[in-house]
Amino acid sequence: MHKVNAGAWILGVATVACGAVTALSAAVPAAEKSQMGTVYLVLLKKGPAWTATETTETRAIQDAHMANIRAMWAAKRLIVAGPLGDNGDTRGVFVFQVGTLEEATALAGSDPAVKAGRLVAEIHPWWVERRALPAAGSYCQTATP
Repeated sequence: MHKVNAGAWILGVATVACGAVTALSAAVPAAEKSQMGTVYLVLLKKGPAWTATETTETRAIQDAHMANIRAMWAAKRLIVAGPLGDNGDTRGVFVFQVGTLEEATALAGSDPAVKAGRLVAEIHPWWVERRALPAAGSYCQTATP
């Protein structure tokens, strides 16, 4: 049986490990600079005038709500929007790319469904890596026939 010098063994393992780390770091490009920034996450919740019943009035409000979404995308203020599929109290989301909470509040308040009381907007500043999201206005594209 060979007697191993523990100090020499640890030094040998450390040398191999350091060589592997050096080789690995040479193969991995340097991390890009972070592009963290604030966007505004809006949770659209059932409002006091909410009803699941479809009427001529609720259809008109929904149509105006969808037109407003398209207008916010065209204005490059809206990054993404959509409904939630669980039929809970939170009905959908907006993610706005605007400069201030006040601008996000004004945009959410301009939505016809919010104005009609069918939805209420709960707004949160969200600190997020910008590369994780599409550019405002690029997500909703009109299909051409």
